[in-house]
Amino acid sequence: MNPLTRLLAALPLALAMNIPALAQTPDPYLWLEDVQGERALTWVRERNAESEARLQADPGFAERKRLIREVLDSSDKIPYVTRIGGHFYNLWKDATQPRGLWRRTTLAEYRKPQPAWETVLDLDALGRAEKENWVWAGADCLGPQYRRCLLALSRGGADATVVREFDLLDKRFVDGGFVVPEAKTQVEWLDADTVYVGTDFGPGSLTDSGYARVFKRWRRGQPLAQAVTVFEGEPKDVVAQISVDATPGFERTIASRALDFYNERQFLLQDGKALPIAKPDDAKLQFWRERVLIELRSDWAVAGRTWPRGSLLLADAAGYLKGGRDFTALFTPTATRSLAGYSLTRSTVLVNVLDNVASRLEEWSQRDGRWQRREVQAPYPGDLSASALHDPLLAQDELAEHYLLNAADFLQPDSLQLGRTGSDERQLLKARPAFFDAAGARVEQRFAKSKDGTRVPYFIIWPRGARADGDNPTLLYGYGGFEISMKPWYSGARGRIWTARGGVFVLANIRGGGEFGPGWHQAALREHKQKSYDDFAAVAEDLIASKVTRPARLGMQGGSNGGLLVGSVMLQRPELFAAVVCQVPLLDMQRFHKLLAGASWMAEYGNPDLPQDWAFIARYSPYQNLRAGQKLPRVLFTTSTRDDRVHPGHARKMAARMRELDYGPLYWENIEGGHGGAADNAQLAQMAALEYSFLWQTLGADR
Repeated sequence: MNPLTRLLAALPLALAMNIPALAQTPDPYLWLEDVQGERALTWVRERNAESEARLQADPGFAERKRLIREVLDSSDKIPYVTRIGGHFYNLWKDATQPRGLWRRTTLAEYRKPQPAWETVLDLDALGRAEKENWVWAGADCLGPQYRRCLLALSRGGADATVVREFDLLDKRFVDGGFVVPEAKTQVEWLDADTVYVGTDFGPGSLTDSGYARVFKRWRRGQPLAQAVTVFEGEPKDVVAQISVDATPGFERTIASRALDFYNERQFLLQDGKALPIAKPDDAKLQFWRERVLIELRSDWAVAGRTWPRGSLLLADAAGYLKGGRDFTALFTPTATRSLAGYSLTRSTVLVNVLDNVASRLEEWSQRDGRWQRREVQAPYPGDLSASALHDPLLAQDELAEHYLLNAADFLQPDSLQLGRTGSDERQLLKARPAFFDAAGARVEQRFAKSKDGTRVPYFIIWPRGARADGDNPTLLYGYGGFEISMKPWYSGARGRIWTARGGVFVLANIRGGGEFGPGWHQAALREHKQKSYDDFAAVAEDLIASKVTRPARLGMQGGSNGGLLVGSVMLQRPELFAAVVCQVPLLDMQRFHKLLAGASWMAEYGNPDLPQDWAFIARYSPYQNLRAGQKLPRVLFTTSTRDDRVHPGHARKMAARMRELDYGPLYWENIEGGHGGAADNAQLAQMAALEYSFLWQTLGADR
């Protein structure tokens, strides 16, 4: 059946189901998708001025902004570090260095309350000298000497970067070194004079999602146009990638094709050939010296046994590549326990487990000829994040069995500890200060019953003295997508501006996330996406039924996929809420796959060009379901002009359509900032102060 026949066949179905048909009236606000167009930016500036005039006039705005900025610029915050050879590197931002200092110190210094830092690169000075709004986007450094790095610099916080070679010893960019023009680039060192590069090489070199499809081997001094192609993906892939494992004795170059967001195929590059690595497409595979680790997203029946999705398996790499399937299970899920991630020391797998959305840490190591598990005694409940410090390129690595452990909770500030495998003794390296008085506040976990009977967990952070009288200003936050878990985290800004002033904060662990493993995500995938919205609404209903709050005091907030969540629930269940903060959102789900990186998310949402997919997408797509005459909560949209991941046109068009229908939305767009919405602390403070002022104006009225 040709495409036109399929389209015509779908129209009666769409009409019968009361679904917006695939062929519809041209979008009158397409001009707002012209990101840097003068007409569109004039509209943005007008909306920004309106929103700022209204929200900055709030008597508490200036104080909120000051309090948030104090948190962001605090000299007492933890300077998180990345190990590069014998040094620990940190990107430090504060009021005097808004774009950041890339600096380094030694572990001995880092142990001190006030380490001595050596500046490697001043991003603010670089931006002034080059008249560019550079934002740090990372570094890839060549070991084991760790003198040369490939730095990624973003204009205004966009995903696209400029890559430039940098000398860590001389602390300057290398004259005549590797430079890749602005694009969504990936680079990987092969040796001191050779890199693999995937970038925009011209027409046909990118995937439909706008990422690298073609990888080339590029030698020093060679024009980029003459680099030799070594690997190619397909246009429909999300991205192609190459990674180099230079571990002595276990050198491997791995290429991969991300078929979609959850499926990839991997290859060993050997002798100019790409040799397929057998595995389930949706499994994640990683080599670890002489071993291989496989994380499953679906059940795998192999060698007479079925391993459940969510398992972490270990095998001998050589045997696996020859077809052997003799596995040791380092983790298998239960109804309440899921794999949150793992990290590798020289000889130990540090496994992070979520147990009813609270972290536990386990060690797996070989003793007496077999793999054995040890539970690490660590703070519970809360969120733990372990990062091994082992550098496999160093012949003698004194940190081979050490790791950094970050622990936090809603009311307990982060602490960073240095641990060693085989021991529960850890050294406290750094601790974040308490930015608000949490005395008398408490955290509670509850479960709501969703529309289909599923129990959905959520956390309530109660402020001091709050009681269930149905009158608490309450902010409900959620995400519900891409298998991303919403775990407890400490927010000094939220604590100061919301909790300490009597606001209740609620975090919903709805389906679509990864809180209970791949199954929790897959339950709300594609045609089942509505379950995320049902879960979120069920939490709101539970909050109201249990008198935590009432609709006039209840607001919701979400960003990116979470912006789609709150945009959809706003239209489906408007009677439950009074306020909506919709951040860097997806909203036009008929065109999401045509805008920026949107095509890469079709595995999550479906393909709206296919009538059978549009049939379920159209039921919740906010832009297509907005109509006149609804009684909707007040809404504030925030986004960024420089967001080159989720197109700002989503928020622009939704706000314009709501204005046309006299819903009076507020809209604020940062002119830079990328997908995070802001490029520095000043912009973050401005955006957050606007959002909290909107929430207090709407939910705290007459209190």
